Amino acid sequence: MSPDADLSRWGWGHADREPTDAERRETKARVETMLGFPERPLLPMPDDDLDLPDPRVDPPFHFCTTDPEVRARHTYGKGYPDLVRGFYGEYDPAPDAVARPEEASQIPDLLLWASDERVAVVPFGGGTSVVGGVECHGPGYAGVVSLDTRELDRVLDVDHTSRAARVQAGITGPDLNAQLAEEGLQLRHYPQSYEFSTFGGWVATRAGGHFATRYTHIDDFVESVRAETPVGPLETRRLPASGAGPDPNRFLLGSEGAFGVITEGWVRVQPRPEHRSKATVRFDDFWDGVEATREVVQARHSPANCRLLGPYEAMLNELADDGSSLLLLGFESLDGPTDEQLERALAICGDHGGEWDDPTHEGPDTATGGEDGGGADDEGDAADRSDAAGEWRNSFFEAPYRFNTLVSVGVLVDTFETAVTWDRFPDLHETVRRRVTEAMREECGAGFLSCRFTHVYPDGPAPYYTLLAPADPGNEVEQWRRIKQTASDTLDAFGATSTHHHAVGRVHREHYHREIPDSYLDALRSMKRTLDPEGIMNPGALL
Repeated sequence: MSPDADLSRWGWGHADREPTDAERRETKARVETMLGFPERPLLPMPDDDLDLPDPRVDPPFHFCTTDPEVRARHTYGKGYPDLVRGFYGEYDPAPDAVARPEEASQIPDLLLWASDERVAVVPFGGGTSVVGGVECHGPGYAGVVSLDTRELDRVLDVDHTSRAARVQAGITGPDLNAQLAEEGLQLRHYPQSYEFSTFGGWVATRAGGHFATRYTHIDDFVESVRAETPVGPLETRRLPASGAGPDPNRFLLGSEGAFGVITEGWVRVQPRPEHRSKATVRFDDFWDGVEATREVVQARHSPANCRLLGPYEAMLNELADDGSSLLLLGFESLDGPTDEQLERALAICGDHGGEWDDPTHEGPDTATGGEDGGGADDEGDAADRSDAAGEWRNSFFEAPYRFNTLVSVGVLVDTFETAVTWDRFPDLHETVRRRVTEAMREECGAGFLSCRFTHVYPDGPAPYYTLLAPADPGNEVEQWRRIKQTASDTLDAFGATSTHHHAVGRVHREHYHREIPDSYLDALRSMKRTLDPEGIMNPGALL
């Protein structure tokens, strides 16, 4: 039996969460009535049949397998085109073998063999990439091996004095915090993929997480990293900070498996914050919310949660249907009340016409623990889920499951995110809305686009867009590709980043190469030749 047998082969998450006919009919009715889409089909759900090409290689290691079911489950990530192809049972890009080493010491031999035999190696982690980061057809290679690190799932050491822990790369979010909880600690980093993604994947993709300000990416928690490359290990020194030249950690952060596979790292951890304050602020006008958000973050109040939901985003998540925008504000602290911090932020919101109900405050006597020490506390929310922030948190983690259902009723659904300076955001936002909506109408006849801020900085926001359109069954990937190209070209035209936290992978590679200086790209290619002379590591991703 596949070690992933409890997970959906084609969709997000657990197999027993695949959409039922009742859920599909309900979703079909909602998009037809709420979004005005033409009648959507109930597409036939995937069956258990598998049609994979024969493996071209069979690695000589006991921790490798060519089992068709395991190979199928390592074919794609979880982006929209991945879900669609998996839904239709298209597994031609399946790797020839899957490696699941029990110890990091087994990886060098695999990489040596792959270099000698010219076999591509694709680090897999949790397989939650939405940018084609774990898919490799392997043209020009003798074969492709998917390197699944999830057996490397332990907390190896804890330094209570420095509040740091050494963890293996294959550990998932819940397992990591469950093991750290035994030491009274947490890694407060909760990406949307928290339940299934791995620490190594977070580092390799510079994943964004829990904090909307200050500690926005996994970068901010990393002390040191170790990776195995085809020419040997690459391990950075464990330091709180350094001014000694370019930071080697920054080279491995965001490396996406193109130079080697991350095997472990030291991360900054902390006890669970006991003091929290939160409020949901309503704005009649989205742009008033934008100005309030900018002033809050530029005042250096550093809220843990500072998510602005535009009117369509609030409607999509059933938090508001009156055209208002919502700002979810939350503060947390280890050593004292956060009431005054929230009050100062709310005063700024009031100056811009914001309105809110009574804020919620927690202290040691009122706080309740979250699931596995963290997941239920994502977005800086308190344990009470009866308010908009709690409902948003639940919607945030349920969203990928909704994507499964939407795919099954012929709805094209995707997200794209970026970061841009405050002065350029208004023009960028209006142009994105116009061009992407036009592209959806041209390709699909209709379209819906919503926006929220996932993270905010003193010099600019990270807007995150969700798009839905009625797809033409059988033509979904081509329609998606053209709409995605329009979105990425628009971001590039305004000098915005191609991705704030979804990574580059293969989907954003073209625009990433436009974004960085040519000389820097040449330097990366030189490092690739140094660490991976045969070019076997995740070919096509990043570079």
